[in-house]
Amino acid sequence: MNNFINFEKEKKDNFSDDELYRMVEAILFASHSPLSLQDIKNRLPFECELEKIINELKMFYEKRGINLIKVGNAFAFRTSRDLKFLFKSEKIEIRKLSKAALETLSIIAYNNSVTRAEIEDIRGVCLSSGTIDILFSLNWIKFGRKRNTPGRPATFEISDEFLNHFGLESIEDLPGINELREMGIKQKEINFQK
Repeated sequence: MNNFINFEKEKKDNFSDDELYRMVEAILFASHSPLSLQDIKNRLPFECELEKIINELKMFYEKRGINLIKVGNAFAFRTSRDLKFLFKSEKIEIRKLSKAALETLSIIAYNNSVTRAEIEDIRGVCLSSGTIDILFSLNWIKFGRKRNTPGRPATFEISDEFLNHFGLESIEDLPGINELREMGIKQKEINFQK
């Protein structure tokens, strides 16, 4: 085992900083989904200052046609927000979410870690299993921790796939009440809390 470790350390010395950046860049570019720092480390043939490389790549791509962005706890290349209009005609919406699914998704997004009973209380109606199933099938929500209350109810949380789909780094990037008002959404249409 020690020989392997020494071989890897010697191998690292054979690569320049530029080659290290190219390796990380290639790993991120080839991935179909965002990668965590650990995912990237697992693919590199040796240890390096990965956080530094990621930060420098983010700065390098900041003003380019693609950006290196953080999605939850992972990283991915995405088209720059100001250029997304170039691809609008290529995106086909297969189906629309029902009003119940949109309301439920909004409640989960803005309250993160919410139980079924809390969703029903906010919406004022019972939550059908089909609504939750649709959101799970899209991989936009996931199960959170069980509450430490009688019955130990499960909670629902927003997934990294939701963040990835909507180009958000974290749920803190969701628009606030004032931003929603500026978009023309009336107060009575806002039935969730941030």
